[in-house]
Amino acid sequence: MTRSTLDRPTSSPSLAARLGGFWASGRERLSHGWVDYVFYASFILLILIAASTSSVFFTNQNIGNLFRQIVTNGLISLGQLVVIVTGGIDLSVGAIVALAGIMVSGFQAYMPLPVAILIVLVVGAFCGAINGFLISRFKLQPFIVTLATVEAIRGFVYVYHETAITPSNPMFGLIFGTEVLGPLTSSVLIMLVAYPIFWLFLNRTTSGRAIFAIGGNDEAVRLAGINVRGHIVLAYLISGVCAALAGVLLAARLGISQPSMGAGFELDAIAACVIGGAALGAGGGGSVVGTFGGVLILGLINNLLNLFNVQSYYQQIIKGLIILFAVLARRRER
Repeated sequence: MTRSTLDRPTSSPSLAARLGGFWASGRERLSHGWVDYVFYASFILLILIAASTSSVFFTNQNIGNLFRQIVTNGLISLGQLVVIVTGGIDLSVGAIVALAGIMVSGFQAYMPLPVAILIVLVVGAFCGAINGFLISRFKLQPFIVTLATVEAIRGFVYVYHETAITPSNPMFGLIFGTEVLGPLTSSVLIMLVAYPIFWLFLNRTTSGRAIFAIGGNDEAVRLAGINVRGHIVLAYLISGVCAALAGVLLAARLGISQPSMGAGFELDAIAACVIGGAALGAGGGGSVVGTFGGVLILGLINNLLNLFNVQSYYQQIIKGLIILFAVLARRRER
C-alpha cells in the first residue's frame, strides 16, 4: 500500500480492507522457498533414519512419548510465533512456565483444580500483557524488556516457593495424562487443537491480520487507523497464556514442579518458529503450519538422541546450530 492510498479522499474503507494490503505482504513471505524444502527433506530424512536404526521408534509407546514431550514446546512456540510476527521476541516464556507449574501445584491444596488452572492462566496473561505494555508504550526493545521480566518472574517463583511442589490432587495427572485417542493423551489433544485455532486466528480474523501487518510496517498500520499498541499487548498476552498453559500441562505430566523448571524453553520455541519460516527481528513472516513442523523436527531430534542415550548437552548444541543455520539461510533467501 502506498502513501497515496492512505491519503486518498474517498469514503473510509473497512478495517479488513485497510489490513488487506499490509497482510498480503506478510502472507507472501510464507511462500515456500528453498530453505523450507531443505527442512522438509530433513524431516523426512529424520524419520527414515529413525525407522532404520531403531526398532521401537514406530511403536505406540514411543509415538506417545514423542507427542507428550513436544506438548510444552508446541504450546510455547505458538505464543512465540505470534510475538515474532510482530517483530518482537519473548524470552520470559520459560520463567512463566515455571511460575505456572509451581503455582498450579500449590493452589490445588486450597481451591478446586479448575479454579487453580484458571487463576494461573490469568497470571500468565498478566505477565505477557506487562511485557506488551512496556514494549508498546515506551518503545523499548522486546529483547531487553523480556530479559528483565524473565529475571523478575524467576525471582518471584523462588520467593513463592524455594523447593519443589508435588501436586496434591491425584486427578491432576490423570486428567491430562490419560490416553484418550490411541497413544495420545488429553494434553497432546489440547496442543493439537490449539494449532488450527491459531491458524484461524492469524489468517481469518481482523486482529490476526493486524498482528501480521504490524510486523511488516507498524507505522503504516498506525496511519491506517489501527491500534498498534493494543495489538502488540495482545500478542504478548497470548504468549503469556500459552506459556502458562504449557506450565500447567508440564506439571501434570511430571507430577512435580520445581522453581528451576522451564530454563531454556525459550530457545526451543524460537528454534521451532525460525524453522517454520519466522523471521527474527524482521516481523511479518511465519506460519502456524511451519511452526508445527519445527516443533516436530526438534521433537524427532530429541527422541532419536534419547533412544540412543545421547547426553542432553549434544541436544543443546544441535538446537543452537539449527537456529544459526535457519537465520542465515532465510536471510540469504530474502
